[in-house]
Amino acid sequence: MFFRMVYESFRRQKRRKLLAGVAVTLGVAVATAMIGVATDIGDKISRELRSYGANLVVTPQEDTVDVEIGGVNLKPPSDGAFLNEADLPKIKEIFWRNNIVGFAPMLLVNVKVGGPSDTKVVTLLGTYFSKRLKSGTQEFVTGVRITNPWWKVQGSWPDDNSNEVLLGERLAAKLHRRPGDRIDVNGRELRIAGILSTGSNEDEGIDAPLAVAQQIVGKPGAVRRIYVSALTKPEDAFARRDPKSLSPADLERWSCSPYAQSIAYQLQGAIPHSRAEQIRQVAQNEGTVLSRIKGLMLLLTVAALFASALAVSAAMATAIFERRHEVGLMKALGADNATVASLFFAEATLLAILGGLIGFAGGALLARKIGLAVFASEITIQPVLLPVILAIAVAVTFAGSAAAILRAVRFDPVFALRGEA
Repeated sequence: MFFRMVYESFRRQKRRKLLAGVAVTLGVAVATAMIGVATDIGDKISRELRSYGANLVVTPQEDTVDVEIGGVNLKPPSDGAFLNEADLPKIKEIFWRNNIVGFAPMLLVNVKVGGPSDTKVVTLLGTYFSKRLKSGTQEFVTGVRITNPWWKVQGSWPDDNSNEVLLGERLAAKLHRRPGDRIDVNGRELRIAGILSTGSNEDEGIDAPLAVAQQIVGKPGAVRRIYVSALTKPEDAFARRDPKSLSPADLERWSCSPYAQSIAYQLQGAIPHSRAEQIRQVAQNEGTVLSRIKGLMLLLTVAALFASALAVSAAMATAIFERRHEVGLMKALGADNATVASLFFAEATLLAILGGLIGFAGGALLARKIGLAVFASEITIQPVLLPVILAIAVAVTFAGSAAAILRAVRFDPVFALRGEA
């Protein structure tokens, strides 16, 4: 009898139930999409921000050591220590190697360009452009074309095994050089493969293969610093803890989280005599952007669910008011308040499950569209999210129906049967 009454309620009040169901479906669809995007947005944002440059830098450990006596720095003036180029493939051997998007070694050298009568001192940057390396059985390509995707070249990129260079656009304008011309650098004639435009200091200098810079400075295999672009998890309080102060269990948890600090810690262990740290501005911006976007999504989700609860409340209030004679008859026949409430809550639960299932499917489609439109990649809603969404749908429906159901159980059967409730 109970289930027949629920069935008859849906059959006789199709329009009311449809309105409430649509409200639940729309609210749940938005909630599903926002939750799905929020749970998958970390990697997407991290990949997007990698287009703005590296977020980790590796330098020689000696650069961080200051020798002072009586306030006088006794560290000898020099160009600093160097890392060994042969150690670079070890970057792809760490635990988080799959999170390493790319890296670019750097070696800065002051050089003279031009003829004897018109000599200029400029900075030559030795680096990898698109260098093929091998680590064990794995081959990979890395360099500034990956870590610095905003670099624009008119002409062609130099080969990493050649004597070709890129000339910064401002320097090229001063020297009246174009792609294909040759330039004298410290007495070496180098071919200009292209003109580089970055909007930064590189426009005033020369960019050459790392081997060329090493030959000019007379230090084969020398690397001054390494810029690493890695997919990381935004910092939280746990990420900022000193790994040396952690217990073995906490250290394992810290190391198994892709924080910038934990990846830097592994890089420091992989490359001898090095110090790795995150580039704070990049890492902080990443965390700020991600937290703000997640905050906006949470606000949209709450607003959608609140609007859904209001719509359900209006629809259920009208539906229950129209059934006041039915409630009065049930009470006149001996039904108590719990029985009446259970009937309406059963209807609300069924409505929530139906709306939740449809809303989950619609939300998954909406999340996929958002992913393709914003990040050019699909966002997949995991099936494990379905119970959570159904629970949200039930909670929203109950919240919207509670006031109307409370009023229904308070109906006086005498007045309800007379139509005066």
